[in-house]
Amino acid sequence: MTGAQIGPVTRRALLRGAAGGAALAATAGLPAWARPPRSTHRVPSLRRPDSRPFPHLPAGHASLPEIEHVIVLMMENHSFDNLLGMAAYQVPGRRGLDGLRQRRGRLIDVNRDAAGHPVHAARAASPCQLPAVPSQSWNASHTSWNHGRMDGFVRASGPMAMRYWDEHDLPFTYSLVRHYPIGQRYFCSVMAQTFPNRRFFFAGSASGTVDDKTDAIVTPPPNGTIWDRLDAHHIDWAVYYENTPSFVIVPTSNTPARAPRLRTMDAFFTAAKSGALPAFSFLEPNYETTSEENPQDIQVGERFVAAVVNAVTHSPQWKRTALFITWDEHGGYYDHVPPPRAIPPDDARPIRSPGAAPLAPGGFDRYGFRVPLIVVSPWARRNYVSNVVQDHTSLAAFLQYKWNLPAMTFRDANAAPMTDYFDFSRPGFAHPPRLAAAPGLGAGLAACHAQGLNPPLPPPL
Repeated sequence: MTGAQIGPVTRRALLRGAAGGAALAATAGLPAWARPPRSTHRVPSLRRPDSRPFPHLPAGHASLPEIEHVIVLMMENHSFDNLLGMAAYQVPGRRGLDGLRQRRGRLIDVNRDAAGHPVHAARAASPCQLPAVPSQSWNASHTSWNHGRMDGFVRASGPMAMRYWDEHDLPFTYSLVRHYPIGQRYFCSVMAQTFPNRRFFFAGSASGTVDDKTDAIVTPPPNGTIWDRLDAHHIDWAVYYENTPSFVIVPTSNTPARAPRLRTMDAFFTAAKSGALPAFSFLEPNYETTSEENPQDIQVGERFVAAVVNAVTHSPQWKRTALFITWDEHGGYYDHVPPPRAIPPDDARPIRSPGAAPLAPGGFDRYGFRVPLIVVSPWARRNYVSNVVQDHTSLAAFLQYKWNLPAMTFRDANAAPMTDYFDFSRPGFAHPPRLAAAPGLGAGLAACHAQGLNPPLPPPL
């Protein structure tokens, strides 16, 4: 993919994106916070790139002394409703969660196919996903969104888009939700695929990329990466990965000097056990077997998440740790909450890959679909549900808040920094709660095989 032309960001362009710009094609039925504002006369001032959360303090200054180790685990390709949509009905104390909707005990979430036939939300027949279905491409995502109506998922991706999994499939994840805080207004950063969404965390911007083409990784970020800021202020960090570190999708990230920063997941488990984790750790699943992407068995990914959480909660560093667990984008699966407008990170416009179909109208001034977000920490607020609108740049904003780091773009500079998930007056989870065991794979695999599905499995599973 060719590089984006990124000129200076004009205040007019930013205010247009932040305040709502042109009205939605249809706003009837949208929640108030998702509608464009009626007036643009009073717009809050925006922080600029390279500004610091605490301008009176030097960059690199550490706040939040209760947290010394930050960990981000980013899985793949599931919406909030797809994984946590049934938590309101299956998790004690979570009745108010904004997931799949019921009336008289029956789910009412529905999309229509191209022929107008209704396809209702329904539990998947097995923990395995069909290969190449559904789609999270730029065009499919915008069809699914349909100007906020959220009724185009089946037209974009087929009936599988309306399938979900619940506590019977994901007992460990649902036990996390029972205790630890979650974000129900946490969105991926753009209605597009993995690469652009991960780039928003790494660099505060997709830099025009909209897909997972290999040529997308040649586009440099306009103002550096979170890795650059950590290095500049001597903050120790590492990327722990299984088969491929996704941080290489930003071409300036993978330098010879950073080779020692790339470590295996086995090294993560060893460091957690010995109390040798760095200040920041980014965890990467195996993108063939444990990331929960199509055509994987999501229970294999569930076991990976459980291994990470158990390693962190049993680490001697637990008392000073915050673990954020999220998914990079929605994977084409249905969610009923319309993504609101977002502050455009810069002047980059969507770049169409050579030979690809024309892109649906849109830009980087709107969030992508909701994805799950769970915060595991002794300082996490027990049973908390965040309604603060956040996205992957909020993870970067948390790191910037913790170490007073300069922002990369307008998006991360103005992102909510996720401090609402914590209560630093006392540790609510000084003693971690007992969590459900990760599922065995036998029954789930039998159900997969009954569907004719043979998911890729890591050894020795």
